[in-house]
Amino acid sequence: MKIKQTEFVISAVRPNQYPEDGLPEIALAGRSNVGKSSLINKMMLRKNLARTSSQPGKTQQLNYYRVNEAIYLVDFPGYGYAKVSKKQREQFGVMIETYLRERQQLVLQLLVIDIRHEPSKDDVLMYEWLKHFEIPTCIVATKADKIPRSKWDKHLKQIKQTLGADKEVPVVLFSSETGLGREQLWDTILDAIDAAGMQLPDSGGTTEAMVELSENKQEQS
Repeated sequence: MKIKQTEFVISAVRPNQYPEDGLPEIALAGRSNVGKSSLINKMMLRKNLARTSSQPGKTQQLNYYRVNEAIYLVDFPGYGYAKVSKKQREQFGVMIETYLRERQQLVLQLLVIDIRHEPSKDDVLMYEWLKHFEIPTCIVATKADKIPRSKWDKHLKQIKQTLGADKEVPVVLFSSETGLGREQLWDTILDAIDAAGMQLPDSGGTTEAMVELSENKQEQS
């Protein structure tokens, strides 16, 4: 997919801070330091649009990133970091639950899992949450470059079994280092937008951007 424009838009903690332009939103959830920021940067072909940190639990809001004036990637706070206070965890939980329950622009949830490790209890809980709210979900197995190719299938099977994922839930192998899975993940995102029947504005660059996204996808297929 051709990336023409990317930008950080807002760090939101309340629904009244969310963008109101009606563009489709793709949300990312995962454990602290699972690589969500690196994934966003690779998807948008930017090095530091989403700031990466060695300090777990740094993201404490919903961070909105816009691509081609057409799609938002929404980065959730990482979960599972022991040093985050109980009060913070409760605040995160309320914020995420409210978003999942009420945000009509959400068309796809990316559940980001480190392929090297079995999903945690928090990962399983997040997947069960997504099923409860009937959110279309894609599992993204990151850091695929960190294990031998011969072990990919075994680890992917373990991830789906541990999560209790349905057979139809897509799984994308991803590496922020090599770019593995980047185009496949964009295709999955575009399919989700199509399936949601999102209505985009007819004016400005947004429609043109979405047309270009679709055309690029068709050229690759």
